[in-house]
Amino acid sequence: MMQDRTSFDYIIIGNGLAGLQLALELAKDPFFKSHTIGLIDPFLKDINDKTWSFWEISAGKWDSIVEKTWHTAKFESPEISLEIPLQDYNYKTIRSLEFYEAAKTRLLSHPNIKFIVDTVEEIQEGPTSQVKGNKQTYDATHIFDSRVPKEFYAANASHTLIHQHFKGWIIETDTPRFNPEAFTMMDYRFQYKDSTSFIYVLPFSETKALVEYTFFTPFTVAPEVYEAAIKRYLLEKHKIESFRIIETEVGNIPMTDFPFWKHHTKNVTKIGTGGGWVKGSTGYSFKHTEKNVVKLIANIKAGNAPSHKLFKRKYKFYDKIFLKVLHDENEKGVWIFERFYSKNTIQTMFRFLDEETSFSEDLAIMKSLFSMAFIKAFFKVLFKF
Repeated sequence: MMQDRTSFDYIIIGNGLAGLQLALELAKDPFFKSHTIGLIDPFLKDINDKTWSFWEISAGKWDSIVEKTWHTAKFESPEISLEIPLQDYNYKTIRSLEFYEAAKTRLLSHPNIKFIVDTVEEIQEGPTSQVKGNKQTYDATHIFDSRVPKEFYAANASHTLIHQHFKGWIIETDTPRFNPEAFTMMDYRFQYKDSTSFIYVLPFSETKALVEYTFFTPFTVAPEVYEAAIKRYLLEKHKIESFRIIETEVGNIPMTDFPFWKHHTKNVTKIGTGGGWVKGSTGYSFKHTEKNVVKLIANIKAGNAPSHKLFKRKYKFYDKIFLKVLHDENEKGVWIFERFYSKNTIQTMFRFLDEETSFSEDLAIMKSLFSMAFIKAFFKVLFKF
């Protein structure tokens, strides 16, 4: 019966982080046992296309597929060098392929869930909405759509956009070169032309690591810029001249104050990147997605709109200020993060990035970043918020 089904209670468009996390939570909740769910994606999700990293206290729900856990972080810049014990927190990395495979394995055991390989062209809303794909049309009572609204691409003049763009290599060396006990959050000693750009390193073993060059900038760069910086880092920091590239990772995550949440409708809830679930000031998404999915399901069960109170207004305001500084004075990024990591405890920093801080903790963070750049950005944002 499910094999040929084209009508569902819920359709999820996009089998990425948000779509699969939402499907997993729906599948395990007895409340939705009688609901049919269709997951539509143009790809089978059978390759490792990204790496997700996140922090959490003690054990977590994804530990069975975590690639590596670290308890110490490093921060480097031309001015300071920090080694930061994570205290109660663990920093964890998951390869996307392991996540996709684990999610699909769990979901395929549920007879009310169907995977569909198709490309969605448009949605027509109504009492029963239609999702029109290349192959056929599907019906649903409610749709969860992870695609970025088309209005986003036309709104860059009226909203701040910083590109978090990166290229990374997972490399192997013949001799031990890395310390697998500590990861590098940011190394600003390899900056590109007065920009917010840094090296990020996840050492999986003494001979294997993900080494990534990342920008938080209003502009993008050619592929050779990333590659030259990674090679320079490996040579100068680790004396590595020869290595094997096992995998390549490339991406561009929008860090923006675009109001994605305004594009929900009665029958369509935007999720993931398309719903503004990526934190505007950092690009972090894994744990934010996990929390938003829990809130979304609680809203449905309570009879509210799925998107009801997903976001806290004050953090959107903070993100807008940070983005404005990076947009107007991008070279200030290194100073901002020097202050952020050197003037605050790791607990306060992680709680702030997780959007769990009290107002007094917010003030401590703001005090550590106090500068003319933030004052100017504050007033620019204040009169537009």
